[in-house]
Amino acid sequence: MSRLFGSVRSRATLGATLVVAVALVAAGIAVVLSLRSNLTAEAGTEAERSARAVASELAARTAYDRLSGLDGDDGPVQIVDGDGRLVAATEDLQRISGTATAEVRPRPDPVGREDEDSEDADDADRSDGSDDADRGDGTGDSAEESESGKAGGSGGSGESLAPGEIARETTFRNGSATIDGDAEDYRFAAVEVRTPDRGRLTVHAGAPLAAEHSAVDTALTAMLIGLPLLLGVVAGVTWGVTGRALRPVEGIRREMAAITASEDLARRVPEPGTHDEIARLARTTNATLAALETSVERQRRFVADASHELRSPIASLRTQLEVAAAHPELLDLDGAVEDTVRLQHLAADLLLLARMDAGGRPAGSRVDLAALAREEAAGRPGVTVDAEPAEVTGSRGQLGRLLANLLDNARRHARERVTVTVRREGTWAVLGVADDGDGVAEADRERIFERFVRLDAARSRDDGGAGLGLAIARDVAVRHGGTLMAGAAPAGGALFELRVPLAAEA
Repeated sequence: MSRLFGSVRSRATLGATLVVAVALVAAGIAVVLSLRSNLTAEAGTEAERSARAVASELAARTAYDRLSGLDGDDGPVQIVDGDGRLVAATEDLQRISGTATAEVRPRPDPVGREDEDSEDADDADRSDGSDDADRGDGTGDSAEESESGKAGGSGGSGESLAPGEIARETTFRNGSATIDGDAEDYRFAAVEVRTPDRGRLTVHAGAPLAAEHSAVDTALTAMLIGLPLLLGVVAGVTWGVTGRALRPVEGIRREMAAITASEDLARRVPEPGTHDEIARLARTTNATLAALETSVERQRRFVADASHELRSPIASLRTQLEVAAAHPELLDLDGAVEDTVRLQHLAADLLLLARMDAGGRPAGSRVDLAALAREEAAGRPGVTVDAEPAEVTGSRGQLGRLLANLLDNARRHARERVTVTVRREGTWAVLGVADDGDGVAEADRERIFERFVRLDAARSRDDGGAGLGLAIARDVAVRHGGTLMAGAAPAGGALFELRVPLAAEA
């Protein structure tokens, strides 16, 4: 399992599928809730319409047995008086819940109730026919207020209704009912009406919720069937798309594995023709391989050149020792000492280059290039110094070695004079070493800084070195954040110019 989900492809597929699943479930829940709410509202509107139709008939003094809404075609209907007593209900109603009462059979009026209602109706008629008399003694208003208070105190809506008026407020509840053996869920609407002859009544009418249940069930079924199928499609598409997108990465991985196994740094990974991150990765990988190949080739060439340079003084020294062993009178002691010194210098140069190649950073001490120039020029014939103070940060030993190598190189090629200058240019310290020799051809001004490179005029090992002095000088300059360039001196010879950042002011 861990291996299966250890790939980018599988994790991307799983993540995309989970995100889509969460989004679809949330959207499905929202759709189902919205659908249920809308259908329930429609059922409530239908129930309210039926309740108000019955209430209108009651307001028109229609008898209970003549009400059109009690036939059961439009749903269950209950009519409850102000005392909560069922006075009329739908025919064949067997069970009901969700209304003011669970009774399904109307109860007869108590003794004297019908007479009381009749007297109230007559009083209302007389009140309507003799307004002036009622205004005179106030009995009409008292009777109306008494009936209104009685109706309002029975737990109704609390609205003050005139005879024949239907309340504006409608209350809704969910419930169920059984009519002639058919049980269904209903949305009930309750509407109050004040009748002229029967006081305050409440009409409960229900509209079936079968359409709402059916639609919700259909939506849930569609979701349960469609969601896995859609997730399967999403997973398949994501798997294919990520596989296609990561195919170049797999090609890069295989090629890198082949390069590692064969140790052939000349090979390169395939670069896709796109302009995306994978193409940039391939180009960066090839650039890294090219730099690594150059570095390895440089190390191989360095080792080969070092072996060649070491072989000559060692062979010469061995020959002299063998001759001395056989013929002591023929021993060239000066030559043996010279070869030993040359061998010592070459070993020191190789060791310094190895340390710098290993990435050793120079020390962070402050060095005055003017003082260093005067110190290195002391005792060297024909060398003059023109320097102003310029402090830099770095290794005094490495900077001294750089200046000594430049002075040795200039002395080998100068006719009479070598000039050392130090000046400040902005944030840079500039050190120049110029000679009055033949100079360096423009085509060779970069090549002379390569390791073990000696120009034709300086190929004699007796006059020149091993070709490491200028290479060491440039490496020291680069590691101090500066540059070392070769050019033409004003006197016609060679000019080597070092630029390094000035030390920060304390």
